[in-house]
Amino acid sequence: MISDSTFRALSSLETPFYYYDLDVLRNTLDSITKHGISKGYHIHYALKANHQPKILGYILAAGLSADCVSGGEVEHALSCGFNPDQIAFAGVGKRDIEILTGLNNDIFCFNVESVQELKVINGLAAANNKKARVALRLNPNVDAKTHRYITTGLEENKFGINEEELPSIFELLPALTAIELIGIHFHIGSQIEQIEPFTHLCNRANELNKLFDEKGFDISVINVGGGFGIDYSNPDSSGVPDFEHYFGTFHKHIKLKPHQKLHFELGRSIIGQSGSLVTRVLFTKEGRQKKFAIVDAGMTELIRPALYQAKHEIELLSKNSRPAKKYDVVGPICESSDIFRTDYELPELKRGDLLAIRSCGAYGEVMKSNYNLRHHIETIYSDELVELKMD
Repeated sequence: MISDSTFRALSSLETPFYYYDLDVLRNTLDSITKHGISKGYHIHYALKANHQPKILGYILAAGLSADCVSGGEVEHALSCGFNPDQIAFAGVGKRDIEILTGLNNDIFCFNVESVQELKVINGLAAANNKKARVALRLNPNVDAKTHRYITTGLEENKFGINEEELPSIFELLPALTAIELIGIHFHIGSQIEQIEPFTHLCNRANELNKLFDEKGFDISVINVGGGFGIDYSNPDSSGVPDFEHYFGTFHKHIKLKPHQKLHFELGRSIIGQSGSLVTRVLFTKEGRQKKFAIVDAGMTELIRPALYQAKHEIELLSKNSRPAKKYDVVGPICESSDIFRTDYELPELKRGDLLAIRSCGAYGEVMKSNYNLRHHIETIYSDELVELKMD
């Protein structure tokens, strides 16, 4: 909930812009520390969710590591202060130049997704007198029960190594002299709202951990990925996800050997509720069948509703006592898919009213584009509003 004083400060700014409530981020990191890091778990923050340097500064200071999915993210993590031994490099399609970025910086680990990738990394490492630490990303065939575009752990998905490929990998590994196998890795999807898929993941991880042990591979890292969702419908009452239940599920069900460490790769659940996209009503319009509120933010600033049919809550910041009406809240982009919400109830809107599209901290700003040659938009943080509020 954005306070009246914050609204007054925000209303003087040019819209649209992304706004981050750093108190929400700090509270979220405190909960992760209490329920995860305190148990000895290693938490890698997924830069793909949000890579703003200021946000990464808070995450680094809280003791989290980095999860990267491109050479650019590896370089960005390093430039923002993460040590190489904190960086895990995932991704189903790493280019040679990106692999070399990881090798030359001696990063903690490559999460390897295919037999061919394993051979390529070995060849590049050998040619450069390097040793590559790797974890094999295994496809556990666990249904994450989420949107099909963000499900990653089923046999039909492009991600990971299927179990039937393991015999050939076990045979191949001793010959890969520039590879050091340190672990196994999983990631079953994103925005997972139920705990059951994580319980299934624990069971599969236990089975595969046992298999690697039986084959003579003594691994030290079990990386269960991320995917823990946030409550998009209740951004205020559920501002901090239930990390106690989430981490508690793994504590209860995962079976580790004394020397093994449990790693996570969380993104959305860390930063999702901290961010809002603040936008202004340009026009209201009466169609034959609908009322439209046309705002100055579009799918170029927040593509999730168009891409995933995602539903974000929309808060009217310009408080008034006007009667409620239903609107299709739409953007200015020349695409019929440029819609934030349909038949969404808000107090009657007027030109100039300020709206906050909530829960946009993850996969919001990082996915923006300049389609239609849209202008760059600003990023505002809660701690920057002090002077504006005083004015």
